[in-house]
Amino acid sequence: MASDLSNFFKDELTNTLEQLLSKNVSIDTIVDFDITSLDDTQCINVSVMFNFADVSSNWNFYVPTVTATKFEYFMLGGMGDLKEHIDDEITDAINEIVSNICGSLCTSVNAQGFPDVKSLKYESLNSSIKDCKEIDSSNKKYIFNLTLDGEKLPLLMSFDDEIAPYLSQIIGEEIEVENKNNIISTPQPQATQSQQNLGISSLLSEESAQNLQLLFDIKLKLSVRLGTKNFLLKDILRWDIGEIIELEQMVNEPLEILINGVKIGEGEAVIVEGKFGLKVKNIGNASSRLNQIGL
Repeated sequence: MASDLSNFFKDELTNTLEQLLSKNVSIDTIVDFDITSLDDTQCINVSVMFNFADVSSNWNFYVPTVTATKFEYFMLGGMGDLKEHIDDEITDAINEIVSNICGSLCTSVNAQGFPDVKSLKYESLNSSIKDCKEIDSSNKKYIFNLTLDGEKLPLLMSFDDEIAPYLSQIIGEEIEVENKNNIISTPQPQATQSQQNLGISSLLSEESAQNLQLLFDIKLKLSVRLGTKNFLLKDILRWDIGEIIELEQMVNEPLEILINGVKIGEGEAVIVEGKFGLKVKNIGNASSRLNQIGL
């Protein structure tokens, strides 16, 4: 059975929208596309190509007017008047949102190390404005019913047959697929804490594993490094309240994850119930992490 990317896509869809729109977003239901359920309105069609291993898959995002106008409105901070029709500014905003969703999906999936989904990449193909009633009925199409701060908004998605085995939860089909190396993968249930400990220990020799288990309850300091820069002592002595210190880190670069001062991975800042959090984007396996922190 192929690795199921459904939950990764749903998570990155909602997480990306929340970060860009600064609103709570959830997926209520995913239903088969029914053209009669849509008003006679326009939508923005963004076409994206995903590639991994020997698979090339075309995805289409169809964002109806009611959804597209709200997305652009909140991206701009909810200032001004809400537009009634799609224009170039709204199209640009939707293209940016889709690009961020696809980029986050690739990063998240690649960090998992799936044997049958390696080096997932995406390429934005084109975008256009079309009548919702003219959406092609071919391929597999679904309506993602979103709730954005209590308001219901539809988002339409189209997937081709190439990706169907990897989105079985969304598409509702379980299709066996065999890759070039004859490796078949299946989604794993969430492990319990004891199972996680056993999984970590299994990476090591039996003696090392037994010794490591004695250390599982030791507390280690996690910190996140926003950026660094070298300064002369005379400059540091001149600093005063209100001084702005420019770092070398660019705003779109990942943050460094440190354990006891040692870098073990990279992530991005998120907001979790009003507090800063960190979403892991790149991190080594258990053995490499142990070596990095000297255990």
